[in-house]
Amino acid sequence: MALVHAFVLVVHHHRYLETPWAAWVVLVVMSVWTVVTTRAYADPARRTRRLLWADLAVSFGCLFATALAATPFYLTQAPPLSAYWFAGAALSVSVVLGRRGAIAVALAYGAADIALRTIMGAAITAATARGVVLLLLTGLVVGYMAHVAEQAEERFARAVALEARIRERERLARSIHDSVLQVLSLVRRRGDEIGGPAAELGRMAGEQEVRLRALITDAPDPSVTATTAPGSVDLRDHLRALESVEVTVSAPATPVVLAEHVVRELTAAVVAALHNVERHCPPGTRAWVLVEDEPDAVTVSVRDDGPGIPPGRLERARAEGRLGVSQSVLGRVRDLGGSTEIHTAPDEGTEFEMRVPRQGA
Repeated sequence: MALVHAFVLVVHHHRYLETPWAAWVVLVVMSVWTVVTTRAYADPARRTRRLLWADLAVSFGCLFATALAATPFYLTQAPPLSAYWFAGAALSVSVVLGRRGAIAVALAYGAADIALRTIMGAAITAATARGVVLLLLTGLVVGYMAHVAEQAEERFARAVALEARIRERERLARSIHDSVLQVLSLVRRRGDEIGGPAAELGRMAGEQEVRLRALITDAPDPSVTATTAPGSVDLRDHLRALESVEVTVSAPATPVVLAEHVVRELTAAVVAALHNVERHCPPGTRAWVLVEDEPDAVTVSVRDDGPGIPPGRLERARAEGRLGVSQSVLGRVRDLGGSTEIHTAPDEGTEFEMRVPRQGA
């Protein structure tokens, strides 16, 4: 449409042309270059900065060619020969170089228009300023929309790749479940039944079964990891590494993202609580780690089905200088600005409920 408009202006103001044939040559060049750039920009592989600079050179050349073809009075009746056709190159710059490129081209157009009118001895009118403003606004809008479209395309590509990875993981999970996991489960059960050295083999097979199940069902989401803020990590990944035959970890399906030092200290507190279960509870005592992600805080609970902590046991341990629970669990959470509640009763197990506010995390 811009090219047609340029032809219409030349025909309408033909009587103000000093060298008509030069004007028609410029229009032919504009027509040929329109076909060339349309095909070139359609191919992403050819959409290079070299093409962009060539496009700008031709556009500015057609602009200054007005001095060869028209009289000074022509510019009082119509814009330069390139007219609004120049906007094509300006918009291409906006798409390729972004908003800064759009601003630079709009200002360059204004300077070129002023220089052309000075060379031809024509008056500088408000049309020059209007042309700069229109180019600037259009370039900024197109540049922004191109940036948004590029982001949308990248996100769509990541979503497609993620879906493919999930399908592949599901396929592998079915295959592993039908073979390896069933064998490990059988070894664990038979080891428990036979006892002796076979029991230890069964325990090891059970641990590998738990870890393999966690690997195929709870693998970290690469798209989530890519968008995690620098210095932040997913608490779930660290706690799931603690799973075993005796320890079960339950966490939300969505990431629990906290500062790296908070995740490190919380994980250490959970390890200390599980170590307390291992040292003071009978062999085979089960433990559960539960993660609750709330808007204002994160709560991690460690519960076991052991005999419970006898009344006064923690106070006596603290008085005797044994500060495992006091420092390794309570102290770590307290330093994070959180609090820990201990729920225990004879033959009802023990639960450490560690709550850390998100503001401090």
